[in-house]
Amino acid sequence: MAWDFSTEPEFEEKLEWIRRFRAERVEPLDLLYPDRAYHPLDDELGPVVRALKQQVRDEGLWAPHLGPELGGRGFGQVKLALINEILGQSSWAPVIFGTAAPDTGNAEIIARYGTDEQKERYLQPLLEGECFSCFSMTEPQAGADPTMFTTRAVRDDGGTSRSSEAESGGDWVITGRKFFSSNARTSKFVIVMAVTNPDVSPYKGMSMFLVPSDTPGVRIERHLGIMGEATDEGMHALIAYDGVRVPADALLGGEGQAFAIAQTRLGGGRVHHAMRVVGQSQKALDMMAERALSRETQGERLADKQLVRADLADSYAQLAQFRLFVLYTAWQIDHYQDYKRVRKDIAAIKFLTPKVLHDIVYRSMHLHGALGVSNEMPFSDMWNGAAVMAVVDGPTEVHKITVARDVLRGYEAAPGLWPTQHLPTRREWARKQLEDLL
Repeated sequence: MAWDFSTEPEFEEKLEWIRRFRAERVEPLDLLYPDRAYHPLDDELGPVVRALKQQVRDEGLWAPHLGPELGGRGFGQVKLALINEILGQSSWAPVIFGTAAPDTGNAEIIARYGTDEQKERYLQPLLEGECFSCFSMTEPQAGADPTMFTTRAVRDDGGTSRSSEAESGGDWVITGRKFFSSNARTSKFVIVMAVTNPDVSPYKGMSMFLVPSDTPGVRIERHLGIMGEATDEGMHALIAYDGVRVPADALLGGEGQAFAIAQTRLGGGRVHHAMRVVGQSQKALDMMAERALSRETQGERLADKQLVRADLADSYAQLAQFRLFVLYTAWQIDHYQDYKRVRKDIAAIKFLTPKVLHDIVYRSMHLHGALGVSNEMPFSDMWNGAAVMAVVDGPTEVHKITVARDVLRGYEAAPGLWPTQHLPTRREWARKQLEDLL
């Protein structure tokens, strides 16, 4: 069976427009305002960014991951993968195209699970690109393991707290701490995951809440950046929820649905992450090839060195295989419309993503020598990205376990003492099969 990942000519024209627009209009923002992509717009940058966003809207490409009812185009995962491959080469591009994380995932779950009032209050500003949001799930003692979460949300009638099962009305009071809450520094609201029923499985006893960032009791203990960023200047945060009181209508989806909502949020996002890494890896490969042809040492070009050629060949093959696998996974999502059916391959591309980026970026960075590890080349952020990709949306090890478990479901243990491909046993079987002819 073969798969064709080409798209109709009209969409190919859109992809070409995105390539030109990113290279000519968006990448200048990467160079002039490298640390401002996720900050509120000021008088200097606001008119520029809004004008670029409007050009994207005019092309019908704003927030392309959303359905038509929310202003998107209803593109399938293959088309979204091809778009994200292009956007992945620019840090500002996701903001300009309305595809920035965690806002994309947050918008998707509010669109799917939110009430009309929640959509008006929280979703619409996200769709308009005029605010940022935060996803507050992981905890200091637990990481991303939901079975160890301790942040609680309990019902309160204004005086007496009781379990969430006791009543269906009243405020919720959230208490606990969340670690590395994404984009907390500039978010207008937080989606926080909390235990609402500790007496059942964590997968059925947690709920999600929409909490404005300025709600009393939401306290930023400290801001966190990724390695290389200055202390207390990062975009993420360790957040303490000190008895944060929210109304009953702050609940997103039904009570106990947090885990199902989180999985809905992450499925397509992992494909998008992977294709953005394809774009970054291609950029690193392009820089490696250019360097190999440009630099001479010991009387010949780097491109003439056998080990350099080996690195180029390994990088090309690794990237080509990975890209096709990601597109195949996207095709399966479009074809089956069932994330569970594609879970194994989604998990596989997730744990392959950091390795592909790490390997290709390292080879390219190393080939550039001292210049490669300096701050005059873009390798630093790309290199950090490889480490980040290994832990976001669940650590690599968890996804490897998922893949292995799903692979094993298609097999059975050998029925006897010897493996089914044990040659002496097979030969005995073969003789019996042909005994009437021998």
